[in-house]
Amino acid sequence: MLIARPARCAIAFITVCAITSVGAGAVAQEPDEAQRKALRVCADPSNLPFSNRQGEGYENKLAELFGREMGLPVETFYYAQRLNFVRNTLRFKLPGEDYRCDIMMGVPVGFEQVATTRPYYRSTYALVYIKGRGLDAVKSTTDFLALPKEQLRRLKIGVFDRSPATQWLKRHDLVDSGVPYRMMNARPDYYPGEIVEKDLVQGKVDVAVLWGPIAGFAATRVKDHEIVVLPMPSEPGVKFDYQVAMGVRHGETKWKDRIDAVIDSTLPQIREILQSYRVPMQDL
Repeated sequence: MLIARPARCAIAFITVCAITSVGAGAVAQEPDEAQRKALRVCADPSNLPFSNRQGEGYENKLAELFGREMGLPVETFYYAQRLNFVRNTLRFKLPGEDYRCDIMMGVPVGFEQVATTRPYYRSTYALVYIKGRGLDAVKSTTDFLALPKEQLRRLKIGVFDRSPATQWLKRHDLVDSGVPYRMMNARPDYYPGEIVEKDLVQGKVDVAVLWGPIAGFAATRVKDHEIVVLPMPSEPGVKFDYQVAMGVRHGETKWKDRIDAVIDSTLPQIREILQSYRVPMQDL
């Protein structure tokens, strides 16, 4: 997804999208919808739980669903979601050639680089810990913050820098407990769920705060421990929840309307796919 990956523009999906693509989106000349031969998707080749080249991400599954509903084969253009992802995919067009792809399956509502569809889910950041390590009584963010101050100070809380989690630590005087992770990681195979699957499991951190879809998916991949994923409500000065939409080129109104119609007609199937990846969802 384009908001949810700390290593790439998907983000920590939400957090870095606004800073990783530069310049306003150009208005495209709208093609004839009757001539559209495929659902051409822009995606990251290694960005679970959103997408990968093997088609294992939930955005891959959503593309398959949309292709079936629209009677179009799915063609995916893979490109690493780093700086200028939109410019090099959805908006890239050489003279005499067509665009590389026509839709992004996951962007924050209002993301200026694209024309966003109606939202198809809302998620939020999550507080994650391993059951049986002294935090079992914590059932909410409120419970966590109500822990004795000395216990809170001893905890190692893993967060991605420049994410809402860092603002949250500051607001609650927990900066010294924070273990920062770089938002932009140079490893091409970097997976942000490692903070849960590796560092949390190994005890390098006691708690992690990260974008809910990443947290929920990582929790499904840990087999030897019970992972607790607690959705975090937004607070004054700290926004944790975001609506997620799909993105098309500015000016392609008929294409956007067509995608909106498919979203409307397939919401139950969309939610079923998201639930299978344990995405924390809130009301739209």
